[in-house]
Parts: sequence; C-alpha cells; structure tokens
Amino acid sequence: MSVTDGVGLIELDRQERRNALDVEQCRRIAEAVPAVVADGARAIVVTGAGTSFCSGADFGEVYTDGFRDALYNALQTVANAPVPVVAAVNGPAIGAGTQLAIAADLRVGAPTAVFGVPTARIGLAVDPWTIRRLAELAGGGTARSLLIACEQVPVELAHARGLVDRLGDREVALALAADMATMAPLTLRYNKLVLDRVDLPVGDPELDAAFEGCWASSDLREGQQARAERRTPVFTGR
Repeated sequence: MSVTDGVGLIELDRQERRNALDVEQCRRIAEAVPAVVADGARAIVVTGAGTSFCSGADFGEVYTDGFRDALYNALQTVANAPVPVVAAVNGPAIGAGTQLAIAADLRVGAPTAVFGVPTARIGLAVDPWTIRRLAELAGGGTARSLLIACEQVPVELAHARGLVDRLGDREVALALAADMATMAPLTLRYNKLVLDRVDLPVGDPELDAAFEGCWASSDLREGQQARAERRTPVFTGR
C-alpha cells in the first residue's frame, strides 16, 4: 500500500493464487484502509497485481473457522471508509472478488474484467448486504443473473448495466481518485453516508449533523471565496 498526492493505493498481490482472499489477505485489507487514511489519503484505489483483480475466496480457507468474519470485516471496512474508494478491476472478479469490487464506491473495469458470484454451484452463500448491494448497483435482473443463474458478466455488459462506472485501466482509476481527492471531504463523507445508510430516516441526528457540518465548514467558505477569485478551491475537510 502507498499514498501519493492524496490517493491511497491498496494492491492485492498474491498472484500465484490469482489474488484469492484468505484470512491474512482479508486482515491486510482491513488494516490497510485506515492506514492509508491516516497517511493522508483522501481517496483510495483497490486493485489486483497481475492479471486478476481477485479470483474469489481461497478454497484452502473458505471452510475454516474465522474466514467469514475476516472477509466481511474487510468488506465493511472498505464500504465504510471515510473517503471515496475506487475498485480498479483489472481482471476477473469472481465470488469474493465481486464482493470486494461492490464494496467500493465506484468501479473502473479493464477489458479483461468479468464478474461472477457462483455460490449456488458450490453450496455457499453470500450475506444479504452483498445481494442487496448488487441489486442496488446493477439492478435486480443482473443480480438474479449472477446469483440465480450463476452467469458471468463481462465488463462491457457490466458497464451498460451500471455495475461498472467507467471503462479503463489502473491509470483511469487513479485519475478518478486523484480528482475526488481534491473535492470537499465533508461533502463526500455526507454523500456517502446518505447513499449507504438507507436505513436512516430523514431527520436522523447523524444525517442532520453531517449535513449541517458541511454548511458550517470552512470548506464552504473556501469554495465561495475560490469562486469569487476564479481559482481552484483548496479544501481541508474542516
């Protein structure tokens, strides 16, 4: 992992297993997210080394005690990151790989990217969050294709259906993250909160505090001043 110009890069590097997730890899993901934020990341890119994004769960560990807890802790750490997360899907994202990709806020898909959740072929199950997130991002039809028919969705179709936000390689994902790293952090955090926490009703104190925090921030005044001075604003997240 590394941080450059406000962008944190988290790379799965287990190429001999096509970046399959085991307990150790899940723990590293969960540790890396807060680590790069602490190092100043205002946006994060998650990707895979080599030709695969993540081929899924390591079958040497998926049936062992502790794997599910480690996996879902990693996924929720990514999903709940206080800054935007982009998945640079550089190749196949199967099973837990698709779960990791949809835990991110946005997905950039390379030409070789493909998505699949073949749990019904092996008798496993993903949690309700995964199923609902898939349906939210790609629609119920695509979610059913992935989960009921166990079909694989290539990148062009994934892009057409909303599962992939942009087509491109790691550099495209890094450029997207670099752009978001210049935006107002409090506003991005508030937007993520509202989008992700659909269980919170309008008027919820957490939502209200985040909303009012944006309007009371020095970043709002910086945006106003920068507009008047016809320059690019420099936001601090305060």
